Amino acid sequence: MRIVAVRYDALDPEALGLFWAGMLGREIVEEANGVLLPGTDTQIGLRFVAATTETSGRNRLHLHLTSATTEEQRRKVETVLRLGGRRFGTKPLPMGRDSIFLADPGGNEFCVIEPGNGYLAGTGLLGEFTCDGTREVGLFWRDALEWPLVWNQGKQIAIQSPQGGTKISWDSWHPTRKNGGNRQEFDLAAPEPAVEAERLVALGATVLGDRDEGTGLADPDGNGFSITSADDM
Repeated sequence: MRIVAVRYDALDPEALGLFWAGMLGREIVEEANGVLLPGTDTQIGLRFVAATTETSGRNRLHLHLTSATTEEQRRKVETVLRLGGRRFGTKPLPMGRDSIFLADPGGNEFCVIEPGNGYLAGTGLLGEFTCDGTREVGLFWRDALEWPLVWNQGKQIAIQSPQGGTKISWDSWHPTRKNGGNRQEFDLAAPEPAVEAERLVALGATVLGDRDEGTGLADPDGNGFSITSADDM
């Protein structure tokens, strides 16, 4: 089983696809209900699907982009603003050796991480998805994806593909942020989705039923996700 993409509900999937294609240098693949920016063996894909109503509440997931130099960090922030993104929050956010907090045109938060960040060294441009979540859900996804732990301190936990690349981490569990549903979910693919669903239930997942995008389940924190046949992805 592999993670194909993080799926975002979007009022304007095409606009978000264009924004992130410009940020990540990826091609857009048109789909029936939105767009996909395919990933690689080491970089997770992004999928934007049409939503009829705007979801309320705070996102439980945001991503981290890396930068090699202060100048590169500055150029990436300029690109964000040129493509229609914005600064996130009202506090002054200095350049230099600090992360810069931003949001895409759909309001999805992300950071441009400072150069020299050892934790994200070698991960590639899309360095990390970081999630609100319990330590237990991180262990669930470790076993679900069969990815090793690369960070495990206190309540913070992170996993990464054996091939390297994008990390996924969990920290700062805030159950009230789930109000209104999640804007983002993991889209998975497997040769035999039904077999994988049984395995994930044994690990602590809950079956939600069939969806247009595949078999729907929820992880131990209640976050929905889908498994589709690998032949369809």
